[in-house]
Amino acid sequence: MKDRPAGVSDEQLAAAVSDGWGVEVRSVTYRPVGFGSYHWELDAGRPLFATVDVFHDDAAAGLRRLGRALDTALALHRDAGLEFVVAPLPAGTGASVLPLGDRHSVAVFPLVSGEAGRFGAHREQDAPQVLNLLIRLHAATVDAPRTELALPGRDRLEDALRTLDRVWTGGPYAEPTRALLIRRADRIWSLLAEFDRLVERVRGAAGGWVVTHGEPHPGNVLRGPDGPRLIDWDTVRLAPPERDLWMLGGAGLHAEYARRTGRSVSAAALELYRRWWALADIASYVTELRRPHDISADSTASWTYLNHHLG
Repeated sequence: MKDRPAGVSDEQLAAAVSDGWGVEVRSVTYRPVGFGSYHWELDAGRPLFATVDVFHDDAAAGLRRLGRALDTALALHRDAGLEFVVAPLPAGTGASVLPLGDRHSVAVFPLVSGEAGRFGAHREQDAPQVLNLLIRLHAATVDAPRTELALPGRDRLEDALRTLDRVWTGGPYAEPTRALLIRRADRIWSLLAEFDRLVERVRGAAGGWVVTHGEPHPGNVLRGPDGPRLIDWDTVRLAPPERDLWMLGGAGLHAEYARRTGRSVSAAALELYRRWWALADIASYVTELRRPHDISADSTASWTYLNHHLG
């Protein structure tokens, strides 16, 4: 996230972390990295990393969802012994995440040395290591929130498709977004229908669900002196293993996964999550660009990525 979140100052963040985690925050530095959450590096006697999330709709429900996910990450690291899980540090109350004002939250993590990759395909030499992490993760038995075989933001995307005959006034990218959707509406409806058919195939298939990360792409793999680690656990869910495996690519790796775990890999589930990713991105970008916004690095990135998906 290149832009800073409206309504959160460095001073507010430092006070929230000091009060919630019982540390003396000496300095905070905003880091314009990642996508979805906002990030700061903290000096609190030891290096820490703080993430701030914003909830546009039901903040209480959003905080509960995020809390369950980060609680799961903490259990994976602490209870299941998965050292590669970069988990949050519990606040003084024991909570993994705390509210920050009316519609933001804050979580604190240890600052781990290493370098993350970029979103895209895993390098051939890196994919086997990621496969090893996923096999260990999928064997964990901690309590985790269960995914729904549903597309997040679908209601807002379908509402947008049904209101293409009205002017959108959210901001400078609103009308260009509407024009793009007018040209691509039939294609989007077709993708949604294909998604629904895949959901029915996956729902009716046998096979156990496992604890999944949800986004194990190179940008969420931190490579450092202690080996690869997985970051950004807000998407952790109990789900079909293909929710993670589709990002590995390569039939050979999927066959290796099946051999080592005894679980067959479903081609329909792999395709479902490929479609899920693209459609979830489209829904997210359309929702953002319909809301009130200005031209900024983040809104411009959303417009660019939406065009990438829709052509």
